[in-house]
Amino acid sequence: MQRNYVLFDRTATWGHPGLPQMLAVYLQRDHEKKTFAFEQKPLPLPAMAQSWLIHRGCPPDAIGLDPELSGPPPADEATRALERRLVGDGDHYAMGYSYSSNDPDDMVVVVALRALDERALSPFRVVVEEVDTETWTHTLREGGFDTVGEALQWCEDRLMGEAGPLPPVRPTAAASRPAGVARSPAPRPPGRSR
Repeated sequence: MQRNYVLFDRTATWGHPGLPQMLAVYLQRDHEKKTFAFEQKPLPLPAMAQSWLIHRGCPPDAIGLDPELSGPPPADEATRALERRLVGDGDHYAMGYSYSSNDPDDMVVVVALRALDERALSPFRVVVEEVDTETWTHTLREGGFDTVGEALQWCEDRLMGEAGPLPPVRPTAAASRPAGVARSPAPRPPGRSR
């Protein structure tokens, strides 16, 4: 029997600043052997946690979020569309950096991703979730960058309140990677500290 959960980790706010606050939990039970195994991964966005679980065998229609427990709802269709894409295409990117801010005046999550397809025209992406505390909704937007340095600088600027608009994402050169091409591990960009 397999169980999958997307959990909000309330303790993350008391740990190192900026830690991901979502926890994806994949639990597999063997009733005959009376054993269980599990994997867990902290991730910055619910859509990323859903994607991680789907790529471990969870049926996509079985990992919906409870609207009463999942935080502020999407503010617009652009947010809903990007969330759906992240849930479905999460295995096309490697996460290199994230920072979650609970500042009540600027609740934001920034995530820097690297496309696993070397032919991507915007090989580095930044996904930004911003919470509007007055309307209690959130927006999710994405920008494309040519280098990891540019992506990380934009994240840093956004956290300092000095970022310009996200640059548009250029489409990929090809829809998907050919079968049999191995994925290389994502480099880990330097972390942000306060």
